[in-house]
Amino acid sequence: MSLIGNSLRLALASGLFLTAAAAVAQKGETVKIGWIDPLSGLMAPVGQNQLKSYQFMAEVFNKSNPAGVKFEIVPIDNKLSPQESTNAVKSLTDQGVRYIVQGNGSGAALAIMDAVSKHNERNPGKEAVYLNYAAVDPDLTNGKCNYWHFRLDADTSMKMEALTSWVKDQPDIKKVYLINQNYAHGQQVSRFAKEIMARKRPDVQFVGDDLHPLASVRDFAPYVAKIKASGADTVITGNWGSDLTLLIKASNDAGLNVKFLTYYASVTGTPTALGAGAAGRVYLVGYAESNMPGEVGKVANEFKAKFNDDYYTLAVHHAFNLLSTAMAKVKSTDPVKVAAAMEGLKFNSFNGEVEMRKADHQLQQGLYVAVWKKADAKNPYSVENTGYSFQSVKYYAPYVASTPTSCAMKRP
Repeated sequence: MSLIGNSLRLALASGLFLTAAAAVAQKGETVKIGWIDPLSGLMAPVGQNQLKSYQFMAEVFNKSNPAGVKFEIVPIDNKLSPQESTNAVKSLTDQGVRYIVQGNGSGAALAIMDAVSKHNERNPGKEAVYLNYAAVDPDLTNGKCNYWHFRLDADTSMKMEALTSWVKDQPDIKKVYLINQNYAHGQQVSRFAKEIMARKRPDVQFVGDDLHPLASVRDFAPYVAKIKASGADTVITGNWGSDLTLLIKASNDAGLNVKFLTYYASVTGTPTALGAGAAGRVYLVGYAESNMPGEVGKVANEFKAKFNDDYYTLAVHHAFNLLSTAMAKVKSTDPVKVAAAMEGLKFNSFNGEVEMRKADHQLQQGLYVAVWKKADAKNPYSVENTGYSFQSVKYYAPYVASTPTSCAMKRP
């Protein structure tokens, strides 16, 4: 879940500086980005890491970006609440903030999308744009799609396409237990696991399917007992934050020796919970792994040196890259012009060439399946100073995970 790419230098050099004239129009202009995510409650460690990631990457891009603008982050704690998220949008737009980012929780994402859309309808000339960097419910770019919303992460179904493509070639995976948070994302993980696996590995049995409350379970021992009793050899979970960390801890305490196929095992706190006992058993599907090549390693090391923390939400890079490239293209920071320029935009990023698909504003990008392994000379990065990291076992090009969309985009 989340180090800038093959190389920030390469990405910027390979077509992102469109022309010198394009950058001059906005050079030195400050672009405020409103950040809305949890800074309190059980998911606070995740939000705190991601806020630092945005602030740090703003510093990186302020040194050099295609449009020559300066980015400033304006954070608001939404406590993971849709209502608080709606209030945050109003607070930010009242301050004149025209760009908003959020990622934790699809319920909050939907609230922000709705609030931004209503604000834009009521305030022509003061439009705002919402960049979603981690809320992955497919409905957000399908039936509920909105012109002012752009998603930078791969959605739940895209990640499941990549994960099941890998499972297809793992004959030892025969019995799967599903455990997920009881909200849109978790429900979708359960649904797509069953639907897509039936197409690629119809012999796989699902021996359990649990949904639990989001960010409120403190003891997962009863769930682990059910998994153990089911005879599962593999667990698939979209859990994140405390809900994954505590699940892993309970599994370790119970001696549960199964594979875990996860979406967010790299998120704050979980790697430490994994420890040595999870080596070779815990897998991650996402748009990056721990040991990305080139400039990314340098940036990750700088982030760790400054914060003693890991830079794992790489969609932050997508956000700055997409915005600054579009701003350079239209020679403006006006959200109306920038939104139009982001549609269909292609650029080189840390996981290859990516494209913001015009039809639904879903970024098309390559995905990795990585496994938790001891760091070595070839893969030296130590996640959360554990001596271990997520190391790639398979990379899938964008077309593998790309899924069709039912979005009927209504453009202004």
